[in-house]
Amino acid sequence: HGTRFHLWELDLADPGVYDMLCRADAVGVFQVESRAQLSTLPRLKPRTFFDLVVEVALIRPGPIQGGSVHPYLRRRDGSEPVTYDHPVLEKSLGKTLGIPLFQEQLMQIAVDAAGFSGAEADALRRAMGSKRSPAKMAELKGRFFRGVRDTHGIPGETAEKLWNKIVAFAANGFPESHSQSFASLVYFSAWFKHHYPAEFCVGLLRAQPMGFYSPQSLIQDARRHGIGILPVDVNESGEQARVVDGRIRVGLNLVKGLGSGAAARIEAAAPFDDIPDLSRRADLSVAQVEALARAGALDCFGLDRRQALWQAGVAATEREGMLPGLSAIESPSLPGMSTFELMVADVAATGVTPRRQPMELVRGQLDDAGIITAAALRDVTDGTRVRVAGVVTHRQRP
Repeated sequence: HGTRFHLWELDLADPGVYDMLCRADAVGVFQVESRAQLSTLPRLKPRTFFDLVVEVALIRPGPIQGGSVHPYLRRRDGSEPVTYDHPVLEKSLGKTLGIPLFQEQLMQIAVDAAGFSGAEADALRRAMGSKRSPAKMAELKGRFFRGVRDTHGIPGETAEKLWNKIVAFAANGFPESHSQSFASLVYFSAWFKHHYPAEFCVGLLRAQPMGFYSPQSLIQDARRHGIGILPVDVNESGEQARVVDGRIRVGLNLVKGLGSGAAARIEAAAPFDDIPDLSRRADLSVAQVEALARAGALDCFGLDRRQALWQAGVAATEREGMLPGLSAIESPSLPGMSTFELMVADVAATGVTPRRQPMELVRGQLDDAGIITAAALRDVTDGTRVRVAGVVTHRQRP
């Protein structure tokens, strides 16, 4: 739209952005789009920028292995009191409700509880790195236990608990500065998704392959936000996806078998009068025109897909320098394609279904079989055994 934004000038307290994140409406939002993050957002209920810093740091191997996640969430919603293993820890853990989340906090515990110097605390951090030294760790553990006893009289049981937290956490936790930087990217991404959802989705589609979600998942998410999706069209689509009057026009780059060079030539030469004109001026092969026909990109010529595919083989033999119209043919009467066949063709040709979500076509049969929709799960009594159905979009490990 020709508008330039300076990220550092965005309002970091936009309530609409935080409302969106509290709903776990974060498909495509950097760092908080994984299943673990989406399940945590509604429980953490971020309302400030520091809440996002915590969210980023919380779903990491260190806090998970160190048992920090659930205690923090319980304390956050008031169902568990904020406590400390020793009063001396309030200085280092106060801002995170008594739960260690950042590497610096573990180093601060060593300073406050065991009297470590800054250099000793940094040596502890390095010793617990990826090439952890058992001998060095044993030496530091002895120093830590002597320190907590001599400095504050902390008994061995509490010292053991503190040491185990440090060891479980430090190698896999984030520094707070790292979490701050990531939280900035979370907020900026969420701000654009909230205020410019169509443009944000197109940005993700133009950056494929990337991130957690496929183009199909991104397009379906946009549709759930009320954004219209326009199918691929040789006269209207660019090489990449674009925004047209608030709607998303799918790009030619998704057409399997077309290639980026051909897509760029089509964009540069459009619009076209018919298939022979397209073939000649965009210099396309038979296979490339057939790929466009299968994707429905030639519907703009008043042909259905089978008619377009029939004409493609002959029409695509036209080249610049030949007299136009020599290969113009009429396709015979061919049976139309059903809604299901069209959807299957869309998936096979482009990997996306711009017109509808695939499950819509079998929803009637699923309802008859007693299959519960995701939306209806809210009204099912807790503990009830249910059956659900869906399309596998990706598999995540672990």
